[in-house]
Amino acid sequence: MDLKISGKWALVCGASKGLGLGCASSLAGEGVNVVIVARGADALEASRDALQKMSKAKVIAIAADITTSEGREAVWAVQGGPGKNYDIVITNAGGPPPGDFKEWDRDTWIKAIDANMLTPIELIKATIDGMAERKFGRIINITSGAVKAPIEVLGLSNGARSGLTGFVAGVARASKYVSNNVTINNLLPGAYDTDRLKVTMSGAAKKTGQSVEDIAQARRKTIPAQRFGHPQEFGDTCAFLCSEQAGYITGQNILTDGGAYPGTY
Repeated sequence: MDLKISGKWALVCGASKGLGLGCASSLAGEGVNVVIVARGADALEASRDALQKMSKAKVIAIAADITTSEGREAVWAVQGGPGKNYDIVITNAGGPPPGDFKEWDRDTWIKAIDANMLTPIELIKATIDGMAERKFGRIINITSGAVKAPIEVLGLSNGARSGLTGFVAGVARASKYVSNNVTINNLLPGAYDTDRLKVTMSGAAKKTGQSVEDIAQARRKTIPAQRFGHPQEFGDTCAFLCSEQAGYITGQNILTDGGAYPGTY
């Protein structure tokens, strides 16, 4: 299927690896020019080179912290990029650490909310009006399956990402945007084969004395698909939501977890 987005410009955050890189790869494969952003310069440059080899579209890498105003200004000022005139924006930030909510102070909460709620809102605010003027826009927020099924030790993520979800539920349905072909949706990943999952399982292995493979196998058994997801298939789902064909989908929370969530709704 031709997604009809070749030649568009996309901003993809947290794109040096994992799910962000999967999204950037799928979009570049569709001929979308991508500006990829992450804090780690070395991994980011390697990812840019890999993307450029597989696509004729432009690939620009910006090593910056998108959660800061300075990082966002660096993205808007990138040479060869569209300023704030992006057609597609993929927001993505690493989840805050697990822990006991009684040990989190105000600064800890503010940091989590800033990265996982306020930064996506700032990116939406900066780009959405231009999208509406050009009659095309796709905004995808990578959140978490924990928005649907909260995980006790991930209270920071549960709270911050749920706040973003509530905000998006309103603005995504604003007629002045939807009627001008601008949509906003959230992608809720379950367990994907990423570095973050490996770190989590390694921590569990050390805590329990089990091997990492035993931890991984036990986790796979909780998923009806009996496997972890691949970042590229996540990216392909993202690319479809960015397509011209997906213009009638907005304000949705799309869970991609291999069937792990047991609910009807």
